[in-house]
This record gives sequence, C-alpha cells and structure tokens, in this order.
Amino acid sequence: MYRIGVDIGGTFTDFALSSASGGRMAIHKRLTTPHDPSEAVLAGVAALVAESRIEIGSVTDIVHGTTLVTNAVIERRGAVTGMLVTAGFGDIMDMGPERRYDLFDLRIKYPPPLVPRRLRIEVDERVRYDGSIEQPLDEAGVIAAAKKFRELGVEAVAICFLHAYANPAPEERAAEILREAAPEITVSTSADVFPNMREFERWTTTTLNAFTQPMFDRYVKRLEDGLAGAGFGGRLYIMGSSGGTLTTDAARRYPVRALESGPAAGALMSAHHGRALKLPNLLSFDMGGTTAKGALVRGGQAIKKYAMEVARVHEFRQGSGLPIRIPVIDMIEIGAGGGSIAEVDERGLLRVGPRSAGAMPGPACYGRGGTRPTLTDANLVLGYLDADFFLGGKMKLDKAASEKAIAENVGRPLKLETLRAAWGIHDIICEDVARAFRIHATERGFDYRNSSMVAFGGSGPLHALSVARKLKIPRVVLPVGAGVMSALGLLVSPLAFEVARSRRIHVADIDAKDFATTFAALENEAAGYLKRAGVAEADIKIVCHLDMRYQGQGHEIEVTLPSTNDVAGVFADLGELYGRAYEKAYGLRLDEPTEIVNWKVEAVGPTPSIAEGRSGTAAGGADRALKGTRQAYDPVHGGLSAWPVYDRYALAPGAVVQGPALIEEHESTCVIGAGSSVTVDAHFNLIAELSA
Repeated sequence: MYRIGVDIGGTFTDFALSSASGGRMAIHKRLTTPHDPSEAVLAGVAALVAESRIEIGSVTDIVHGTTLVTNAVIERRGAVTGMLVTAGFGDIMDMGPERRYDLFDLRIKYPPPLVPRRLRIEVDERVRYDGSIEQPLDEAGVIAAAKKFRELGVEAVAICFLHAYANPAPEERAAEILREAAPEITVSTSADVFPNMREFERWTTTTLNAFTQPMFDRYVKRLEDGLAGAGFGGRLYIMGSSGGTLTTDAARRYPVRALESGPAAGALMSAHHGRALKLPNLLSFDMGGTTAKGALVRGGQAIKKYAMEVARVHEFRQGSGLPIRIPVIDMIEIGAGGGSIAEVDERGLLRVGPRSAGAMPGPACYGRGGTRPTLTDANLVLGYLDADFFLGGKMKLDKAASEKAIAENVGRPLKLETLRAAWGIHDIICEDVARAFRIHATERGFDYRNSSMVAFGGSGPLHALSVARKLKIPRVVLPVGAGVMSALGLLVSPLAFEVARSRRIHVADIDAKDFATTFAALENEAAGYLKRAGVAEADIKIVCHLDMRYQGQGHEIEVTLPSTNDVAGVFADLGELYGRAYEKAYGLRLDEPTEIVNWKVEAVGPTPSIAEGRSGTAAGGADRALKGTRQAYDPVHGGLSAWPVYDRYALAPGAVVQGPALIEEHESTCVIGAGSSVTVDAHFNLIAELSA
C-alpha cells in the first residue's frame, strides 16, 4: 500500500510517493498548469505510479497541498460574494481596525474588502455581548435579501452578525432561510467559520471563506472525478495551514483553512528532520519557483499562531493586508524564487521580484516564450545549473536565451557585463531573503546564531549557504528530496482539526466543573471531525490552549495546558500557568486578576510513517561521485573557475565534499561555496558546516 503527497507551486507541482511501511520512496516534478492546476496533478500522479511500476489501485491516500486559495484572494478570482450583516454595521469592512501600519505615510493603502459595499445587505437583529437576544431576527428581511442577492448574481454569502460567537442561533436561522430561498448560493456563517470576538477579523475571515468556497469546491470535485476515472479508490485529503490534514468535506466547508497548505507541509517536514537529527531549533527555508518561505522551529515543533494576513499591499508591513484568523504555522513569505523577474527600477537600481514569470511563460531559458530575465536565468549563466541536467535531464535549458535576457534588461542599463549582472541578481535575492528572515526572527526573539537551517525547494539549495552566511547560521541541512520536500511533508502530516471559541470570563467567576464542561464540548467538536474520517478515539491526541490576559488588558497571550485527562484538575493552576507564560514573554509578572478570552482545542491523529533516507546503495565517497567540473562563478575572485560537480545519488554516508563544489540531484543543485564542507549523514542528508 502506498501514499502520495502532491504540492502545487507557482512554477512546479511536486509529487512524493511512500510505502505505508516506510520502506520505499519515489519523487516526481512537473510544470504547474496555471489555467487548471488539477491537470498537472492528475498527469503527475499517473506518471509517478507508472515510473514506480505500481498500480494506482494500491495507493490508499493522496494528500494535497495547494496555494489555490491564497492565489484566488490575491488575484481576486473568487466568487461574487454578498454579505448579510447586522443593521448599522455594514461599513465595518471599510472602517477596519482603524490602525495605520505607517504613521508617517499619508498615502498608505489597504486591500479593498472582498465584498463591495453594494453587495452588503443589512438585516434587523441584535445579539448582546453575553449572547442574550436584544432584537429577534427579521426573517422577512432575510427572504428579501435572498431575492436581492439572486438579482445581483451573487454566488456565495457570508452571514456576519454582531456577537454571533456568543450566540450562533440567529446566524444559523438566517443561513437556513437563505439556503431554502436560494439553494444555488453557498453560505458561510461567522459563528461556524471563526467563532471569536473582534468583529472585523471574524467577518474578514468569513467573507474570505465564502469568496473561495465555490471555486475550491469545483476544484476538489475535478480532482476527485479525475482520480476516480484513473482508478484511484482511496481517500483524498487536503493539507491545512496548521500542519494537519483535512478531509475533503472539512476543506470544502472551510477553504480558508487551506490558505497556507503547501508551505505548512515544508515547515512540518523541517521539524521532522530536526527531531531526527537532534537539532531542536531550526529555520525552515523553502524556496521554489515563485516565493521563499521561512518558518521557525523551536524545541522540535513548528511555531503556530491563530492570526495571519493575506494580500498585503506592502510585503513586509504588518497591518497592510486582510487579517485572517485561522490556526496556521507561523511563517514569513516573500516574492523570491526561481521565476522572480529581474529589472532596473525607476531609481536605476536592480530589483528582483516579487513579480514572477511563473510556469507560463517561465524564465527565458525555458524556451516557452519568456523574454524577461529571472533568478533561474542568472543561476544558469553563473554555472550553478547545468542546461542539460535540469530535472535530471528531462528538461533542456537555453543558456543563450538567459544571457541575452540578462544582457538586454539588466547588464546594458546598468553598464555591467552579463556575468556580473547575473551575480547581482543572485546576491540580491539572497540579501532580500536574509533581511526578511532576520526581521521575522527578531520579532519572535529567535537567535539564528544558535540554530541550524533546513533548506529545500527547487531553488533553496542553490541559495541556502549564502543566506545562512548572511544570517550567521553555522549549519545547513539539505535533506534527501529537497526539491520536493513540501510534498514529502504532506506524507508526515497527521489528520488534525482545531476549534477556537470566544468566551470571555474572569477566572474568579467560574469553577473547575464549568471549566471542564466548556473544554469537553470543544473536544467533542474537534475530535468529531477525526472520528468521521475513521480515526479511532484512542488514537486521537487532544491539546488544549487558552488565550488569557490580566484584567483590563486589551490583548491576550496563549497558555498551553498540560496534557492530562483531568482538565478540571488543571483549573487550580491557571494563575501559575499564566504567570509563567507572561513572565516568559515580558520578563515579569503582575499581581492582577486574570481572565480567559478564547478557548482552543486541537485534535490530532497518528503521525504517518515515511521512508527515511533513500532507497538503493550509494557508490562510495566523494571521489566515486565526481561527475567532472563546470565553470561556475566564484564571488571571492569575481570570475569563473572550475568547480567539481558531484552526483548526489552516488554519495554514501560518511562522504565529505569540500567547497567550492556543486552537488546535483534531479530536482535541485546544492551550491557549496569556498570555506564550507559537506558531510553525508546516515540518512543521506547533506550536512553543511559553514566557516566563521
């Protein structure tokens, strides 16, 4: 029995196959089909099983990660979405949190709401903060709104009522009426999607869910139908943003939870490698064809949060995007990848990204009509890529086209020779990535100098050592299958579902029984999703969290409760648990009463096994793996020199490679600069030690 992981990127779609016993692994990579990503998925699955000489009927699970939801929001390619909102509150989406992300820029912009004002219909109803009904729902008004939505061509509706987290009944009744009056319209309610206080964030999350739901449902159906037609009779899962997988039913209901599904898998796999190598603190560095992602792993676990932003107007400015409240692995993402376009900006300076050539037309060297220079073109000109061995020789690159694109668009305007212009493109990307990661780590109190980096993605190994050197990271791990590691990460992702609900109450106003009862209801809800997917109750792990604060404060910090079957027994220790968490964050404790704001439960199934290392036997040491030499750019001397080129698949455990050198595999190339050495460990990972 086999399992397959599929990760769709902006340029390539990656595939990984592993046997259920963890004894066999195979990988595949092909260009993404932007007009319909499911085409590449279906073709790639067919190719992978054919190359592996197995029948698709022996595949039990396919786990899929995709940026489809994120791209739909950024490009505004979702459904025509309406909003049914409490009377008097239709303008909340335009007002936002009334917080400026740049105090001194009078021209700052924010992304427009996903639902324009003309598609927001107000209805009479009112729930108080404590859940009591002040004004009953005007059901006739909901029926009239349904008629109006149909006239306006609305495909999806987000129902967003004031204080619905405290009492979801009015939203549920409105949804029932809407579905009866307009069954062709999909409906999302804020109390179902994100039942937390703070209206703007809750309503933005709900409108995004509604905006992407019809598109995502059609996409999943195309996949299911295509796979069934090919003979697949197993289960299809969708990767969630939090590092757990979702059933297709849950993903269809909550597409917002798949916003960062592919990148989350890569961070999860980095944590997996860190635990195996006893490296608890890591930077997970994923660089593909379109973006670069960085995530922190602390104590062997990827850092999670319940807030993110999407469609930022300014890439690094917190507050310049749409705030979304979902469980998500904490990461930074910038527009830097192999397809990033290099150009001279209005100041006469070289800029690389965030615009990308993507898969169509792709970099100039792909020969698919692209004429703009990209990072991949630069790496080819620098000699870091072999034009005849891209994707293991399955795809030939046109070096002359790269040289022409760089010379005309970068070299000539900047009066630089082509080789120097190519190095500028390469180095600027490394600096941009390092700067973004540096800011991300500083904001979280993480010191890279005492950690290691796990680098992957098609472009990650090409730039990892240079980025690590800029960040003063002493060690870089380049895993087996680095070019498709997010796809591998999908295969170690357990089924999981999180539930978060606001219930603001002073700790002094509840007792242990009430405390345990509240958590029990959330545990049943979260675990229910896993049980319906076939996970045995005994195999479900429950993790409980609380968002707490001192009375009078405006924001909370998360407290993780000890793992125990006796939740009520933890109640007496809440003050001490919060005091420790607060002291860790701020260096002191306060002698003030505490209150609970949000209650959160995470239900996690068993972690699947995956093949460790690589199948087959390597030939031996570095001498046996030497393929020859290639002229590559040496930044120390500012010119080309002969670099040894090694076949990664021929390097056995214990082999040592001294830089400068190039280590090639089918999906990527590891660039090892002068002064660095690489050792192959027992699992065939490349462990690079950087000189001071």
